[in-house]
Amino acid sequence: MFLASFASGHWQANCYVVAAPGVSDCVVVDPGQDAAPSVRRLLSDHQLKPKGILATHGHFDHVANAAELADEFNIPLWIHSADRDLLSEPAAGLNADGVALLRQVLKEPLAEPARVEELDGLTELNIARLRFSVTPAPGHTEGSVLLGLDYNGRNPGVNRIVFSGDVVFAGSIGRTDLPGGDARAMARTLRDVILPLPDSVALLPGHGPQTTMAHERVANPHLAPASVGR
Repeated sequence: MFLASFASGHWQANCYVVAAPGVSDCVVVDPGQDAAPSVRRLLSDHQLKPKGILATHGHFDHVANAAELADEFNIPLWIHSADRDLLSEPAAGLNADGVALLRQVLKEPLAEPARVEELDGLTELNIARLRFSVTPAPGHTEGSVLLGLDYNGRNPGVNRIVFSGDVVFAGSIGRTDLPGGDARAMARTLRDVILPLPDSVALLPGHGPQTTMAHERVANPHLAPASVGR
């Protein structure tokens, strides 16, 4: 499997490009603020052809360049309908400080790409010869999802990767105090969606370093029984 990642934008959000082994078709996950130039370089350097863009959720730092890339390559953007409004109204998902920063960095209004597909109701998405599992994971935003792929790589302790967006990070979890956030929904997601993931899952989060469920299960204080039992 080809898998590349980089952080971009003011909030240093992770963007990922993934392709099946020996295949030129690829998928871009969470192309946020200022991600487009690096995505183009990766595609050119590795002779990859994007077939779709997947959004783990709709916050500006994860989708700011999604429409630009989707329209440039005439490919769809997949996002949960609960977060779709954030594609054209990014301020709706930010607090006052975030809105102020948005006004400084946003040169022109955002709009949806020409092709938008909704992840609602899907448990699986087959694209670019990759089979993604799609799991609703609300809490950080109402439309947050986990995107999973089987993995057969160099690490024998990992057999699956999960793009976890801003649901869970190495040692932390996504905030729930922004518009659309819900602490109770996040607690349910951690209890019913995150904790049941096998230890052999590698978590590829929306910010910060990669981690594994084996590590987070014992090291992440937000995954302790007292934190997720309510």
